[in-house]
Amino acid sequence: MRINSIDAVRGLTVAAMLLVNDAGDWSHVYPWLDHAEWHGCTPPDFIFPIFMLIVGVSINLAIAPRLDAGAQAAPLARSVLWRALRIVLLGIALHVVAMLLLNGRGFRLFGVLQRTGICFAAAGLMAVYVRGARAQWTAFAAILLGYWALLVAGGSLEPGLNLSDRIDSALLGHLAYQYDAATGIGHDPEGILGTLPSLATVILGLRAGDWLRRGQIRTLAMAGAGAMLLGGLWSLALPLNKQLWTSSFALWTGGFGMLLIALAHQLIDVRGWPALGRAMGINAIAAYAGSWIATCVIEGSGLMGPLYTHVFSGPLTPIFGPWLASLAFAATFTTLFWLAMAGAEKRGWRITI
Repeated sequence: MRINSIDAVRGLTVAAMLLVNDAGDWSHVYPWLDHAEWHGCTPPDFIFPIFMLIVGVSINLAIAPRLDAGAQAAPLARSVLWRALRIVLLGIALHVVAMLLLNGRGFRLFGVLQRTGICFAAAGLMAVYVRGARAQWTAFAAILLGYWALLVAGGSLEPGLNLSDRIDSALLGHLAYQYDAATGIGHDPEGILGTLPSLATVILGLRAGDWLRRGQIRTLAMAGAGAMLLGGLWSLALPLNKQLWTSSFALWTGGFGMLLIALAHQLIDVRGWPALGRAMGINAIAAYAGSWIATCVIEGSGLMGPLYTHVFSGPLTPIFGPWLASLAFAATFTTLFWLAMAGAEKRGWRITI
C-alpha cells in the first residue's frame, strides 16, 4: 500500500539529509544546518528520526494489508529479514567504499543503513507476529524506560563516559565512528546501545502507520503533539541528545514526525497538493547510497578542492561570504540528485534494496 504523502515526506527527509551531509566547507556551516554538538536538538537532528519513523509507517502499510488479506506470517517474516540483511550489507559496502577511496579513512562497522536494517528487522517481525496495539505500545514504553534506566545506571551522560560510549569502546573499538587508541575511548552515534531507542522510534512509526491506514488522522496529530509534550517534559530530566538517541529525544522528534505526516496527508492526499519529494522518496536508499559514492569519488579523486574553489568559493565568497558558498555547494549537490531521481521516476525506474 503506497501513500503519496509518505513517499513525499520520505523524499524530503532524504533531500535534507543530503543537504546537511554535503557542505562545501565544514568550517563554514550555518548553525541551523549543523547538528547539536552534544545535548540539544537542532533542525538537522530531526532528519534521521523522521526517516526511522517513516520506516515504521512503511512497514505497517506494507505488511498489515497482506495479513488482513490472509497472507501467511512465515513468508512475510522471511521477506522482512532478507530485506533487512540487504540494507545492512549495503551500509557495510558503502563504508568499504569510503575506506578504499578516502585516504586515512578506517572501516566503520555501524552506520545509518546498518541501524536502519537492524530496526527494520525487529519492527518488521513485530508487525508480523505482534500485531496488537497494546503489545506494541508496551514494547515501546519498555524500551524507552529501560534505556533511560540504563543510561542513569551508567553514571554519566557526558561524551566518552556514558554507558553507550563505554559499550562501543569495548565491543567496537577501532571499528567505531571515533576511536582514540591512546585512551581506548570510542564513540559511534549509530552504535550498539543507541539502536534500542531507535527501534522505539520505528515502533512509534508502526502505530502512526496504523492510524494513517485507518484514516485516523486526528488521532495521529494529537498523539504527535502529546509525544512532543512528553518528550519536552522528559528532557528536563534526560536531555535531548541525538548521538545518544535519548528517550526524550525519541519522543520529541517522533512526535514532530507524526505531526509532519498528518500535515502532509492533509495537504497531499486530501487537498491534492503536489507530492513534492516523491521522486526522492520512492528511491530513497538509492539516492542515499548514490550520494555517498559520489562524495567518496569527488573527495578521493582530489576534485573537491579545485571544484569548490573555482565554482563556489572563489566567485561567491567575496560577495556573499564563505557560509553561503558552502551552502551553495550542498544545495547544488542535492539538486543534482533530486533531478536524477526525478528522471528515474519519469522512466518508471524503481531501485529497491
